[in-house]
Amino acid sequence: MFMGEYSHTIDSKGRLIIPSKFREELGENFVLTRGLDGCLSIYPAASWKAFEEKLAELPLTSKDARTFTRFFVSGATGCELDKQGRILVPGTLREYAGLEKDVILAGNLDRIEVWSKDRWADNNDYEDMDAIAKGLQDIGVSI
Repeated sequence: MFMGEYSHTIDSKGRLIIPSKFREELGENFVLTRGLDGCLSIYPAASWKAFEEKLAELPLTSKDARTFTRFFVSGATGCELDKQGRILVPGTLREYAGLEKDVILAGNLDRIEVWSKDRWADNNDYEDMDAIAKGLQDIGVSI
């Protein structure tokens, strides 16, 4: 399980250091793809495989299902760490997520989210947590 929040930078060549606490859990090969809300997601191989299987079960007759699957799979790329613990983030993914320099890597259970620092601040102000918790409780999710 991935947890924690780390600030890093992405260099001009698109290389990003993965925090050492995340590296062991990721393993040697993993997948980087688009995430929801304008971030990127990094999945360990086993988590990506499970996600792929769920996507494969979606009905091809549904336009939304095809679009949803395409969103994640067409942007996916296999990754491995270099000797400095970095990955190369392709230009298309950097552009999608608005990654220029300052980056937040946030653990989110089975994946790592990669955010531009500005988008992280815009999407994660946590001021409405009581309302969010109430909305989740209304659909049967409680803690």
